[in-house]
Amino acid sequence: MKTNANSIKIGNVLEFQGQLWKVLKREHVKPGKGGAYIQVEMKNIQTGNKTNTRFASSEDVDIAFVEQQNLLFQYFEQNNLVAMDMESFETFEFVKNIVGDSLPFLTEGMNIRVEYCNQKPISIFLPEQVNAVIAQADAVVKGQTAASSYKPAILENGIKIMVPPFIESGEEVIVNTTDFTYVSRAKS
Repeated sequence: MKTNANSIKIGNVLEFQGQLWKVLKREHVKPGKGGAYIQVEMKNIQTGNKTNTRFASSEDVDIAFVEQQNLLFQYFEQNNLVAMDMESFETFEFVKNIVGDSLPFLTEGMNIRVEYCNQKPISIFLPEQVNAVIAQADAVVKGQTAASSYKPAILENGIKIMVPPFIESGEEVIVNTTDFTYVSRAKS
């Protein structure tokens, strides 16, 4: 589908130079001289390579048609993950690496969203926020101001995050899966 470069949004999949690219960042630039342009950082879906590309504001780009399917993650099988459609009870296998950096947060029974382009899975999204248990939290350093001080902590899945000083080892917290930031304590 052809559309104007001004319509590009983060998360769009573009057909560019004969390949599929996922838009990671987008910035509208209006320099002092010359015409305005759209600066786009994209990741190649096949190879994982990143590139920065400029499109003139008046230029047309090809946005690929992306379908989405909600599934329930079941288990890992070697380098794959198995998920089930809860309406048809059909199971699907996907390569682990299409989950990306959020893979450590994937747990059995979690609802996931799979994106397809040309009937091929291109990415898997986890819920935006998940519960995680703090395995290890550093001690609070006396004299730090309480307003902006955060301390390092390691979750049970091995991910390192920054948490407020009152969080202790063994506590359950809510973590944002897109940028790995602490959200709040989990409700008990």
